[in-house]
Amino acid sequence: MPYDIGRRIAIYGNSGSGKTTLGRALGERLGIPFIELDAIVHYRPNWEDRTDEDFRVQVQAALDASPEGWICDGNYGAVRDLILPQADTAIWLRLPFHVVYWRLASRTIWRSLLGAPLWNGNHESLRQTFFSKDSMLLWGITAWRRTRRRTAQALASIPHHANVIVLRTPREARELLATASRAR
Repeated sequence: MPYDIGRRIAIYGNSGSGKTTLGRALGERLGIPFIELDAIVHYRPNWEDRTDEDFRVQVQAALDASPEGWICDGNYGAVRDLILPQADTAIWLRLPFHVVYWRLASRTIWRSLLGAPLWNGNHESLRQTFFSKDSMLLWGITAWRRTRRRTAQALASIPHHANVIVLRTPREARELLATASRAR
């Protein structure tokens, strides 16, 4: 089934669900700039994050810099009310826990082992991954229900005109990517 998804796309989902991968690939397919919220919020090394006020200013500037359209991924409540009302389409990657957690664990462990750079000089370490309260492995478990609940609440309560597409399997995500086109 082909998807007409518009030119302003918000992508939501738990950490490890594939938001960034899908967002980048959709951006390439449709010729639309991709805005990665993690890259904006984690703006300095050692995981120094922006204040909510500065984050909002920077996100709005990124949206404004792409008047012909954008694809934005992330679950940040501080900016959801900026993004969702402007979106033509909201894609919710609502994949099963075992799929998402496997992806999250695999990616986090590999990044830690390789010392792979992430955003603005940040990286995940083995210490952080296995021995920290800030571990993504722990976050993937403790934030699971909360993230799904908040996404559902936002989609139901923040005024928007976005067409909401809920993808429940990796196959559905691949099909969306293969058949997506910009709505006229």
